[in-house]
Amino acid sequence: MSAVLHPTSGSGKRPSSPILPSPAAANAAAASFAALTARLDYLGAEDVDLVRKAYRFADEAHLGQMRASGEPYITHPIAVAAQCAEWKLDAQALMAALLHDAIEDCGVSKSELIERFGVAVADLVDGLTKLDKLQFNTREENQAESFRKMLLAMARDVRVILVKLADRTHNMRTLEDVPREKWHRIASETLDIYAPIAHRLGLNTTYRELQELSFRYLRPWRYATLSKAVGKARSRRRDLIQKVQRDVESAFETAGMRVRIAGREKTLFSIYKKMDEKHLSFAQVTDIYGFRIIVPTVTDCYTAMGLLHQLYKPVPGKFKDHIAIPKINGYQSLHTTLVGPSGVNVEFQLRTEAMHLVAESGVAAHWLYKASVPQDEGTERLGTKWLQSLLDIQNETRDAAEFWDHVKIDLFPDAVYVFTPKSQIMALPRGATVVDFAYAIHSDVGDHTVAARINGAQVPLRTELKNGDVVEVVTAPVSTPNPAWLGFVRTGRARSKIRHHLKTLAHAESQELGEKLLTQALRAEGVEKLPPDDETYHAIWDKLLRFTGNRSRAELLTDLGLGKRIAGIVAKRLMTMLAERGERPDAVLLSRERFTAHENVSQGGLTLDGSENASVQFASCCRPVPGDPILGYLGRGEGLVVHTTDCAVAKRLQHKDAERFIGVEWSDEPLRAFETGVLVTVANGKGALARVAAALANAEADITHVDMDDERAQDATDLRFVVSVRDRAHLESVLRNLKRTPSVMSARRIRPGG
Repeated sequence: MSAVLHPTSGSGKRPSSPILPSPAAANAAAASFAALTARLDYLGAEDVDLVRKAYRFADEAHLGQMRASGEPYITHPIAVAAQCAEWKLDAQALMAALLHDAIEDCGVSKSELIERFGVAVADLVDGLTKLDKLQFNTREENQAESFRKMLLAMARDVRVILVKLADRTHNMRTLEDVPREKWHRIASETLDIYAPIAHRLGLNTTYRELQELSFRYLRPWRYATLSKAVGKARSRRRDLIQKVQRDVESAFETAGMRVRIAGREKTLFSIYKKMDEKHLSFAQVTDIYGFRIIVPTVTDCYTAMGLLHQLYKPVPGKFKDHIAIPKINGYQSLHTTLVGPSGVNVEFQLRTEAMHLVAESGVAAHWLYKASVPQDEGTERLGTKWLQSLLDIQNETRDAAEFWDHVKIDLFPDAVYVFTPKSQIMALPRGATVVDFAYAIHSDVGDHTVAARINGAQVPLRTELKNGDVVEVVTAPVSTPNPAWLGFVRTGRARSKIRHHLKTLAHAESQELGEKLLTQALRAEGVEKLPPDDETYHAIWDKLLRFTGNRSRAELLTDLGLGKRIAGIVAKRLMTMLAERGERPDAVLLSRERFTAHENVSQGGLTLDGSENASVQFASCCRPVPGDPILGYLGRGEGLVVHTTDCAVAKRLQHKDAERFIGVEWSDEPLRAFETGVLVTVANGKGALARVAAALANAEADITHVDMDDERAQDATDLRFVVSVRDRAHLESVLRNLKRTPSVMSARRIRPGG
């Protein structure tokens, strides 16, 4: 990002100067472009001309601007374009790379770019410009919003993030020219955000380089120390590595196999990370060196591995087959660690040329060989499934911090691989559960999940999946997502789908409650029912919505249900409007409603049967059950909260906020059980808790929570239970049952403040 390269401004270059660069500097820039054109041999002549046209425009736009190093600024866009050319990106992406600072730094408008280079290039540059403005060291919500913008830009066109990664890579390579006080912020941002994105998209070469450069500027002393240690080890083990290479080459020659062998050295950052995580000394890190063996076909990979295992003994448990089961980002290779000469472990990676291309370039491999393999689905899919899921999550998540929460786990895919009953392989993040698996198949499967079997055995839905598990999900049409699932799901997709469903459900229920409340309040004004939203009453609803500030009737009713508006006030206003039309209140209804209205509440009553779900909450301070005298409080934005009339919390609220209370009463036949608190004092002794639990079970009361005193009591202990009961009569029966139980000294309901 150019924003990191200048000591005093955010532009990454020295301010424009009237002094033009010297002819030598201009020649250097031109020579740089000549070096770039040498890399464009994969493009047609027309495309090369388009890239040259973009270069000339950028060169002119940046004239007089210098980088912190003193070089002409144009050298930066050229370096970014050169990296994109390494990935064989198309002409549009290369043009965007050359022009990526033109809008922000040179006063060039998007419309001018459209006119000169077309909509596609202008959109790419615009996307990159927005990314350049991102600052990740701001407050958390701003960081989340910035991150969301960046991920969505790359989800719409992956070339945006490829150019962005090329830009960041070049800035990291030249970070030494930047004031030292900026190193930590820029390197941390690269390590935390850009390197994981490069890894998620399979750009392993870029991923390793960004990690290495970040480590160098974040921990300069440790980097230098490790660099010296690796240099010494390299010279000590040179003979050993050369011997291994000769032995391997000889073995393949004897077998008549055509292979390409390349040495591979662990990066300093990965050595440091291993030492730090596993508390090892440098001498204990044995797999610093390894080899990549590139063969013509997939079959040759397995044949070559057989030859290696005959040459040296394999280390048990150190073989991984990422060809049969590729990593989430598309990486494929066989990995095996062998015990080489002098007992030194040497890792080998075996792959084909196509796999090597994907391993090093990931999602960019789509451009690298789409010309030679136009119908190849594997490259088309690389990274795109994850990118598409970002758009899905965005559609259901408007809150930036929530969006960041959904995707951050998916950025670090330490994967487990499981099978569907039809033997299809699925990759999920480590720690993923059955519910994550269900949502990975389809959101409808996740929403209706009721049970699951792993390897044929019934398991709880929160069970974590292990490599090789065969997972079968059981669904039911009536089932809906459980809010408790949010406590254990691991994937952003599952979490966003569950939250979206619960929000939609709560919205619908709040609207229904709001309609009941407004109808009830209108009855208190002498009108039997709400006027319909038809042509006759359309003007009245329009005027009412202007009064309340809502956009629609549904939104108004939802606000009433959530307690954001008072039904009584809205009903009075609606009644005034109806009176202006000549409609009069029903005198009989008016007197009846006022005669039966609750004395201590300001709005009409509502009947509760337990089916209200998210729109009605039963207060945890007093835990009302059917049979208790109750009243309802319309909390701001939290729907209707039901308290007992003697609840101290309710009394305080009533004193302060009386107009928010409404009359509520129990239905004659509640549809479910309700929770309440019970305090049981028992004499200490063996089996006391078991006897109390048995007494509750015999009284048909389910225990949902139990708590006991922390102090070691001498003679007696208080046990606090939350139990589910049908009504007040059932609760009294439960308490009688407890009092008859041996060891129980007393049993009573926990009242407010008790």
